[in-house]
Amino acid sequence: MSSARIVVVGTGYVGLTTGACLASLGHQVTCVDVDKAKIARLAAGRVDIMEPGLAELVTRGLTSRRLSFVVGARDAVADADGVFLCVPTPMGAGGAADLRAVEAVAAEIRDGLPSGCTLITKSTVPVGTSARIRDLLRRDDLPVVSNPEFLREGTAVADFLGPDRIVVGSDDLDAARWVAELYRDLAAPTVVTDAASAELVKYAANCFLAIKLSYVNSIAELCERLGADIDAVTDGMGHDRRIGRSFLRPGPGWGGSCLPKDTSALLNIAESVRFDFGLLSAAVDENLFQRDRIISKIAGAVGGNLSAARIGLLGLAFKAGTNDLRDSPALAVASVLCAHGAEVTAYDPAVGGELPGMTVVDDAYRVAKDADVVVVLTEWQEFRRLDWAHIGELMAGDAVVDTRNLLDPGAILDAGLSWQGIGRPRRQRRLTTA
Repeated sequence: MSSARIVVVGTGYVGLTTGACLASLGHQVTCVDVDKAKIARLAAGRVDIMEPGLAELVTRGLTSRRLSFVVGARDAVADADGVFLCVPTPMGAGGAADLRAVEAVAAEIRDGLPSGCTLITKSTVPVGTSARIRDLLRRDDLPVVSNPEFLREGTAVADFLGPDRIVVGSDDLDAARWVAELYRDLAAPTVVTDAASAELVKYAANCFLAIKLSYVNSIAELCERLGADIDAVTDGMGHDRRIGRSFLRPGPGWGGSCLPKDTSALLNIAESVRFDFGLLSAAVDENLFQRDRIISKIAGAVGGNLSAARIGLLGLAFKAGTNDLRDSPALAVASVLCAHGAEVTAYDPAVGGELPGMTVVDDAYRVAKDADVVVVLTEWQEFRRLDWAHIGELMAGDAVVDTRNLLDPGAILDAGLSWQGIGRPRRQRRLTTA
């Protein structure tokens, strides 16, 4: 296949990564958005998203003239071979995916699409969306293909250019194969299937990961009650190739822009066909229980009463390597602490500005000033390298609650502090004698 003329509608995490990476593969790509100021910044090579390698790819695409940014989709699609829909599909009423943005774009570009142009859904959409789009287009000359993304925030560029698999689905097999050829230079297995199966793959994968995370958090709680060590347990589990090592780290609960909305959407899909997906419902419930357990640990560290307790938080983003606060478990925990009357000071290397109920500072050591407890909520590696002896000098209390099992407990004890992780034995501060 020669270079294709591609239009990408939406310049968020998925859209901008898709556009920049397709341009790097030699295609002629136009990225479209409704935000004029954002398009102006991108056209000047300024990328607001914290994503390793993305700004460099955008600059390279602009320099090579393979990548451009415009406002308004209707005119941009006039000579397109393929149009990727990368618009938000947030959680809507009853947990279902909100498809208004997808439908609005389809209606906007319907009459401007050239005959034979392939419309490709990259956004996460429920089963049946390809058929829904065909109905909205009301044109038999426009094939619709599902090509779900599997991008992790913080590694999106690497995931796009080095994928585990490429999934393409359509009831028009030739159109599906054409989309698969766009990725011909990537050494990855390609699954070409029907539209419904491709649409379900993304939900099935993400919900499996959510179940796995909820499971390991439950095992961590069991470890605490039985005196076992979750690190040893997951190490033993991870050697089993059927299980693997990924998504076996306990934490304050799963969150982010995908797992919460995708679990809700799949439960809604299951309900629509009268299937009781009890396993997935239990995983969602367990995730809420995990946040309650974290709150209980923090309360215990300050004597049981959160009201007026001074709490220092390390981390607010939903995971390290990103500045994304959407459905962040760290932010959820912080909000509950504030609601209980705690005095909360927080630091995150990628998050600044003001947040309701808490003080956000620009230095990790400032969270420790007069704190009764310091809590690690996001797994930024820089927290391991902090001077914990100095933190101990700044604190009013001596408790460290490590919800990511990130820190070296020995280093915390050497600093004269106590350490409590998730699913691991608690380490009390070492008593010194005169």
